[in-house]
Amino acid sequence: MAADFVIAPMPVVSVPVAGQKARFPVHRIYCVGRNYEEHAKEMGFTGREPPFFFMKPNDAVVVVDADQTGTMPYPTLTKNLHHEIELVVAIGTGGKNISAADADKHIYGYAVGLDMTRRDLQGDMKKQGRPWDIGKSFDQSAPIGPIVPKAEAGDIVNAEISIQVGGTDRQRSNVSKLIWNIGETIEHLSAAWELQPGDLIFTGTPEGVAAVVSGDTMVGEIAGLPKLTVKVA
Repeated sequence: MAADFVIAPMPVVSVPVAGQKARFPVHRIYCVGRNYEEHAKEMGFTGREPPFFFMKPNDAVVVVDADQTGTMPYPTLTKNLHHEIELVVAIGTGGKNISAADADKHIYGYAVGLDMTRRDLQGDMKKQGRPWDIGKSFDQSAPIGPIVPKAEAGDIVNAEISIQVGGTDRQRSNVSKLIWNIGETIEHLSAAWELQPGDLIFTGTPEGVAAVVSGDTMVGEIAGLPKLTVKVA
């Protein structure tokens, strides 16, 4: 017998899969902070600090199909909206206390994502020792392109990652420069939470984060994956 609800349930949040009609349902969105050394330095930190994580709600995703331009509104309360280009790992098989050596078995595929950040609000929260949610976890803060199954993604651990705004390079690096690589990230993350099928992991951003304004178009690319194009409305 179907369950009754006092209000209508929200629809399942999902992301397209390249070359398939079936879609990837999103469970949780985990994000890794300061996971490229040069970005850590530009944010005032150095060294290989232990990984740390924050989360976004699954309905923060802005789904952008291949060869399309998505839109996100300039969010409220901020005057300093930053782009952060990231490799996104899609989890296909859940688990807890996954070793780095076994992590690949749990990965379904990869996508290009943007961790959009209300930097001024995040900075205010840091100064007060309060959670970052208002700076990181707002509506439509996680644009993402189609997911590519891992067997079709090529040499993702050595892929170039970049973003252009208005045709000008802002961030350009290589996934090989992650402080904590994909396997190590999954190991640390799964020690704190039991990963579930449908989880997305935003793995961190390289140096060069900067502000965007209404009317800017961001083009994020990771070699082997469909590019992600998003206009700030």
